[in-house]
Amino acid sequence: MYCAAFEGSRLIASGDLAEVTRAAKEVLARGARAPVLVFDNETSRVVDLDFREPEAQAAAAEAEPEKRPVGRPKLGVVPKEVTLLPRHWEWLGRQPGGASVTLRRLVDEARNVSAEKDRLRQAQESAYRFMSAMAGNEPGFEEALRALFAGHRLRFEDLVRDWPIDVRDHALQLAGQAFE
Repeated sequence: MYCAAFEGSRLIASGDLAEVTRAAKEVLARGARAPVLVFDNETSRVVDLDFREPEAQAAAAEAEPEKRPVGRPKLGVVPKEVTLLPRHWEWLGRQPGGASVTLRRLVDEARNVSAEKDRLRQAQESAYRFMSAMAGNEPGFEEALRALFAGHRLRFEDLVRDWPIDVRDHALQLAGQAFE
């Protein structure tokens, strides 16, 4: 996982999780002057870091009982519940290969049809999450969000111009994927 750590509005590290964790730990050890937040670079969700020593992490993992996975985990198959109406189950039952094969095929077809739209939406949501956490009090924040979701790159860039440099640059990087 690649992520970015901020101390307040200052970027302190960006890269793989281990590298960013070390940098965040150093900042916290010397007494951070502002809150330290770490974001997943793909989704912009806040990442909870585990600062325990590796030995403590191993002991904690050993203390947790091992659960036997359900399904066929080596193949990546994960069982989950699907609720359908009787007419849907009847139709699925008449399809060649049965319900599971048909559902997988339908999902793959839908993913292919909406792939670009989904990628754009995910990029917008990622930029939105980061901006909401880091720039909610910055001037032009709400207008910048409107520009992001409307696809107005130049307007967005103009509105974030005066934000703290590291926050602005990270927001521009995330939003750039939404404007492609």
